[in-house]
Amino acid sequence: MSQVNPFLIQLVLALLLAPLLPGIINRVKAKFAGRRGKPLLQTYYDLARLAGKGEVISHTATWVFTAGPVAGLAACICALALLPQGGAISPFAFGGDFLLAAYLLGMGRFALILSALDTGSSFEGMGASREAAFSALAEPALFLVLLVLVSRSMSPTASASSAPGLSFSALLDGQTALAWKDGRAELLLVPAVFFILLLVENCRIPVDDPNTHLELTMIHEVMVLDHSGPSLAMILYGAALKLWFFAALIAALLLPPLPLWQHAVASLGLIFGLAVLVGVVESIMARLRLLLIPRLLAGATTLAALALILTQVR
Repeated sequence: MSQVNPFLIQLVLALLLAPLLPGIINRVKAKFAGRRGKPLLQTYYDLARLAGKGEVISHTATWVFTAGPVAGLAACICALALLPQGGAISPFAFGGDFLLAAYLLGMGRFALILSALDTGSSFEGMGASREAAFSALAEPALFLVLLVLVSRSMSPTASASSAPGLSFSALLDGQTALAWKDGRAELLLVPAVFFILLLVENCRIPVDDPNTHLELTMIHEVMVLDHSGPSLAMILYGAALKLWFFAALIAALLLPPLPLWQHAVASLGLIFGLAVLVGVVESIMARLRLLLIPRLLAGATTLAALALILTQVR
């Protein structure tokens, strides 16, 4: 019997454990508030409940309304498959695949925006316009910070990797963590920017509150108000996978090269630790006013640009 690819094992683990991250965040927030809170496995219960329900679809909606959640979930799974899992190189890796991953996430967001607009509701259109605006402001920070990793990978001192050149697996080979010991402190800005992007892309506090139902403050949640049943389950599961994607990306940046299974265990620990950190952030901060969110994204873009400049100077 041929040996099972370690990447596929860890990818399956990611698909199974991703709904645990929202549960960890909610438990941390409950502890800070002195409440019992929701069960740790609440997202799994919600997914099972929604998958067994029927859907209520407006007569004015078209096939775009039901295709949006499917496309969004498929895009998240494909993007996650391009990311190295626990130190294992993705068998789907190729040069420049990080660009495909970024645009897959963008395509998934675009599909949900179209799905929200297809309802004909001005309320959901408001949320869709906000989602599009903030994602456009986050895109420069994302590509600048990816350029930092590309620049580090192409430097003369970069070590050779068995992964395809300029792929996610090559950029996240653990050498970034080792570079900090050599005085490359500017690379510490990279995980910081990615953490800000994690909060923005997953609509977490201080950018958005996934638990709010106030009309004037909702962004992502307002787009999915008309979805129900399996479609809403796919949206919730896709959101959990997207959260896992950014957490796994940050974990890969923080970990030095390790033996495969040690790296896998350490990566899982860091991913769950980042979920705890998100819960702490949401417990000690309030949601920002809408006019202040572009400033946060401008700050992330500035940090990414500074890291890129310092990397080029070296």
